Amino acid sequence: MTKFKLGLIVGSNRRESINRKLAQALAKLGGDAFEAKFIPIDDLPMYNQDLEQPVPEKVARFKSEVESSDAILFVTPEHSRSIPAVLKNAIDWGTRPWGKNSWTGKTAAVTGTSQGAVATAVAQQHLRAILGDIGVLVMGGEAYITFKPELVDANNNVTDDSVRKFLKAFIDQLAALAGKLAPIAAQRAA
Repeated sequence: MTKFKLGLIVGSNRRESINRKLAQALAKLGGDAFEAKFIPIDDLPMYNQDLEQPVPEKVARFKSEVESSDAILFVTPEHSRSIPAVLKNAIDWGTRPWGKNSWTGKTAAVTGTSQGAVATAVAQQHLRAILGDIGVLVMGGEAYITFKPELVDANNNVTDDSVRKFLKAFIDQLAALAGKLAPIAAQRAA
């Protein structure tokens, strides 16, 4: 079976982010289908059109990592009932400069976690709307995970059987979708 390149983007720049822990667990669960690579976004300058020509080195690195990924997994917290500023900034840089949208045709999935009962539902809804508008092929289905301190252990294993099965099915669905859309994405990139 061909392994796809999965770019993981965590919408938090917090060192001990629970969304980063969830992303690490998802990378491990998807290890049979994906070669996972975390794409950093916390080092990107704030978007400013004045910086587009030439784009800063860190932006060029970011855009290259997005472009070389077969699929993108967004794992994000919710800030003020929307996506975090650091994530919106990365998305904006990925669309710029005009005519050089790194997101077009990318297959993606969206999830996130928080300690609240509805997890990151509103942020995920906003993120899906943004991604669809910039040409990302977003996987259907919802994955709202209520985080508990013992949910992910020190070895990135999901400790709750029902949550692990749900997340395994989620990451397998992304792998299947990436496989189906890979020829289309390759044509769009050419």
